[in-house]
Amino acid sequence: MHDKHIQPILDNTPLAALSESELRTIRAHIANCAGCAQAFEAAQLSSLLMKQRASEAAQSALNANPFFQTRVLAAWREQQERGWSLGRLWKATGVLVSSMVVTTAALAALTFVVPAEESPAPTAVASRSAESVMFDQSEEEITNEQALNAIYDDDEAR
Repeated sequence: MHDKHIQPILDNTPLAALSESELRTIRAHIANCAGCAQAFEAAQLSSLLMKQRASEAAQSALNANPFFQTRVLAAWREQQERGWSLGRLWKATGVLVSSMVVTTAALAALTFVVPAEESPAPTAVASRSAESVMFDQSEEEITNEQALNAIYDDDEAR
């Protein structure tokens, strides 16, 4: 045991949880190793301080105000409610999200289920001049003379 030090045992196992065989091994080792003896004393002091602090905390808890726990739990719940949670988010936006989903579903149904009205095929529009439309002339081409007469007759009539 002179080759192995006891620090790993002290680091991995609480002092109160050590078995009798481990305590004997530790005592035999610290008789010859000053560094391990110091580590064992530090572990004993640490264990003693933790027990003392735990008993002091238990005593102060007994002497505490009877409403202390109620106030602490109320403050804790209030702090939890301040944070964003999925439930709180749903309460705030549930109606809006639901109406948007229903509207989207209705639009999708109208788009895919109801057949679209067929628009009439575009008819070929004959290109007609403004004069032919105004003078109710047929598709025949007017001559230059007819165009000049139509223009100047209107001016003379004025």
